[in-house]
Amino acid sequence: MTAHTLDELLAEGVRGRHVLVRSDLNVPLDGSTVTDDGRVRASLPVIAKLAEAGARVIVMAHLGRPKGAPDEKYSLRPAVERLAELAAFPVRLAADVVGPSAKELAASLADGEALVLENVRFDARETSKDDGERAAFARELAELTGDGGAYVDDAFGAVHRKHASVYDIASILPAYLGELVRTEVEVLKRLTEGAERPYVVVLGGSKVSDKLAVIDNLIGKADRLLVGGGMLFTFLAAQGHKVGSSLLERDQIGTVQSYLERAAAAGTEFVLPTDVVVASKFAADAEHEVASADAIEGTAFGETGIGLDIGPETAAAFAKEIATARTVFWNGPMGVFEFPAFAAGTKAVAQALADATSAGALTVVGGGDSAAAVRTLGFEDSQFGHISTGGGASLEYLEGKELPGLTALGA
Repeated sequence: MTAHTLDELLAEGVRGRHVLVRSDLNVPLDGSTVTDDGRVRASLPVIAKLAEAGARVIVMAHLGRPKGAPDEKYSLRPAVERLAELAAFPVRLAADVVGPSAKELAASLADGEALVLENVRFDARETSKDDGERAAFARELAELTGDGGAYVDDAFGAVHRKHASVYDIASILPAYLGELVRTEVEVLKRLTEGAERPYVVVLGGSKVSDKLAVIDNLIGKADRLLVGGGMLFTFLAAQGHKVGSSLLERDQIGTVQSYLERAAAAGTEFVLPTDVVVASKFAADAEHEVASADAIEGTAFGETGIGLDIGPETAAAFAKEIATARTVFWNGPMGVFEFPAFAAGTKAVAQALADATSAGALTVVGGGDSAAAVRTLGFEDSQFGHISTGGGASLEYLEGKELPGLTALGA
């Protein structure tokens, strides 16, 4: 089975047809304010192409993790308002998912207009483990398109979920691969199938347990694995170092030790921090000092000290490693970048990736917090080879897992 593309759908003609598009509008919010509109901007091109071709576009998306019922905190309204500001065509939001508002507005759509359904996770059937429940919901979504409907999956951030709007719908309507998903798959294939070497992977974020499977799959494939973020303390503990009150997953120390041993035999080098920024507490205004990675409890804060960023020596070492690479994948910030005092490590890695891009390397920022970090720290998307819109999906792809949304499309 070969995936059908958006270009094929456009060539068939979409004027006057309802096209159901699964987009990724799962944006970070501060109250009702979108703090990073990257996913909205990434979703716009496919919606715009369809609208410009005369389609009546119905957009499905989720935001956060509501518990299968309407919850104003998780309304798509802020994201849709931003989409409407950016779009050159009318965009409306339904008050429900497949209820009276959705049905009425879908039926009244004119050529070149777009309707966004409310958060699909407001319906518990979207994420149900029961195949029949999901299929029933998918049929109700498909019914909104009437005769001649089609489905386009352009939400890479959701393709690792076996959800109704991602998986089941593709067996009900003629299904097509959105350009955002196609681009993501093409880039990730370059990371997994013969990446140009040296191949450097930078991993951060809070928990090492979130990255175990991808680390396991990258040993022997990547030349170097650079470890920062909260997960670094489990690695330091695995080397026998004390880490104070820093984030530590004690139950993963044995696994990390086995990875360190395997990597050496497989030709993959772990590059771990040699210094850490240690703070008195987890707060933006906390007192802090730089400590050697093997002397975290030797600071003025003793056993209560908490590591919140990689140190300047480590940041420089990581930048040097990235500068030698021809392929770089980065997932997870190096520290608590939301606090300016602890953002230097993340900023140094971002700058090193930007420099590597300019030097001709393939650089991929793996979505989620990493994408938010580079924008928060003042970098432009164009400074990197590719910014993924799906952190979890990109990691699972690199783990070698089968992603239900891609399987359903034949991709």
